[in-house]
Amino acid sequence: MPQNTQESELLKYGDHPDQHFILAHPFKLPSLGTAILVHGGYWRQRITASVMQPMADDLLRSGWSVANVEYRRGPDHPWPTPSFDVAAAIQLVRSTLRHQGQSEAAILIGHSVGGQLALLNSNFADAVVGLAPVTDASKVHAESLGDGAAMEYFGDSPAGIPAIYHDASPIQAPPPSVPTLLVHGFNDDRVPLEHTRGYLDSLAGHALPEQMFYRLLDHFEIIDPKQHHWQAVRTWMQQVLADARTE
Repeated sequence: MPQNTQESELLKYGDHPDQHFILAHPFKLPSLGTAILVHGGYWRQRITASVMQPMADDLLRSGWSVANVEYRRGPDHPWPTPSFDVAAAIQLVRSTLRHQGQSEAAILIGHSVGGQLALLNSNFADAVVGLAPVTDASKVHAESLGDGAAMEYFGDSPAGIPAIYHDASPIQAPPPSVPTLLVHGFNDDRVPLEHTRGYLDSLAGHALPEQMFYRLLDHFEIIDPKQHHWQAVRTWMQQVLADARTE
């Protein structure tokens, strides 16, 4: 934890060990707002919220409060458990901020499957940042992405792809009603850029999310705050909340 931050606090939103988040505030309050981080990992248990810690540290140094969310996943926790957990975590983050006398303004930042979960739960936040988000679970299945991650987690049926793939796909859900930014790299081979472009095509007739696409950015570099795209993302976040305060 960076030395210029307050002591962090682990808060539980359920009884399972994975139903928790770590909430921390910048050393000098008030903060710019709260970033709620949701990690990816293709629904597998072995990837944890620790992968988002460098981003959390950077945001804290930049004046943001941060909640780094863990959630249930893997074969023992079938869909929609991860989505329900993220919704519960967001609501506890915001109620905790309220009880602490702080602004409840919060931006969801989700990477990969975390982006899927952020988009599906956008109504609980003031804005959403999707970093190489999974937007179409059936497409992940069809392309055997993540070493067959969708088949491994959601399964299949003799009649074809089960309806659960539809329910788990932001491309099949109502579009976010809050400001949304989609960030993706051209050389992402875990969630190809074409998935985000397909998601944008599906939103024809609706207000489109803002987009930042980069030629030199892969699936894992996108969560590295030292990479070239990150300053622009932070600037967007700060502007979105500033705009919300003036409305």
